[in-house]
Amino acid sequence: MHNAILASGYIVLVASLMFFGSRFAGGPDTVLVPIAMLSLFVLSAAVMGYLFLLQPALMYLDGEKKEAIHLFAKTLATFAVITAILFAILFLLATPAAA
Repeated sequence: MHNAILASGYIVLVASLMFFGSRFAGGPDTVLVPIAMLSLFVLSAAVMGYLFLLQPALMYLDGEKKEAIHLFAKTLATFAVITAILFAILFLLATPAAA
């Protein structure tokens, strides 16, 4: 559960930087933009892999197979709930009020 919350926090940080950073960025459109985006993608994949897989993998290798699978499933389920809540909020904000 802790790792899912950290993953959500990382996503909030990156998305906020992208959202608010784009308001201040008015520089030239260069090849650096796709390089930066691909670098961010790779960094994000590494951070998510670390948060979701490292601890369960270490537990699994230490012989704690059931506990490792349970931790991974719990982390994934917690992240799924957080994601569902975000989509529900987006849906509620996008739905026009009934007149």
